[in-house]
Amino acid sequence: MQDLPFRDRAEAGRILAHRLAAYADRRDVAVLGLPRGGVLVAFEVAKTLHAPLDVFLVRKLGVPGQEELAMGAIASNGVRVVNEEVVNALKIPPRVIDSVAAKEARELSRREQLYRPGRHTAHVTGRTVILVDDGLATGSTMRAALAALRQKNPAKMIVAVPVAAAPTCEEFRSEADELVCLESPEPFYSVGFWYDDFSQTTDEEIRELLERAANQPSPAV
Repeated sequence: MQDLPFRDRAEAGRILAHRLAAYADRRDVAVLGLPRGGVLVAFEVAKTLHAPLDVFLVRKLGVPGQEELAMGAIASNGVRVVNEEVVNALKIPPRVIDSVAAKEARELSRREQLYRPGRHTAHVTGRTVILVDDGLATGSTMRAALAALRQKNPAKMIVAVPVAAAPTCEEFRSEADELVCLESPEPFYSVGFWYDDFSQTTDEEIRELLERAANQPSPAV
């Protein structure tokens, strides 16, 4: 077991990469990081596995007034995932969900242009995709990412995270083809609780990491 908390996302990524060693140096593997914090973890995974790295854009739909509470999420290709439990419990009307989704769609589009200027998205059809985040609480964002990825027909989808809430961890064992989760502590509190340094990641950091990854050599055949 890993001693918690992790020092930072980079350390968590290096440890996570060791658990994914079976996927190293394979031309059919791609690593996708969920922004922002998940890209820092994914960078270390991709570097260790000698796999291409890209960002997979997903936006959480926060409950108005309680933005940290996810009522769902959206991803590229117009995919929307709604957390029915939260929506029903708080009696959130569809117009509120639509309004928040429209706002987040604009931010998703902005980041698409910012993170990937002049570059195409990673090719994932028929490949093994390792989808990485810095942790899972409710899992809404990751579910949206999985739903969007399924439309691209990857051969296999692996969810890989350093830490997750135990119930969410169990749910993803059936939602993904494979789940790699280093720790699922109880009580969970929050993702950030399990990192010494959980400082906010900037758009500039994401761009720099993606550029560095793009310049790394490809795996041997």
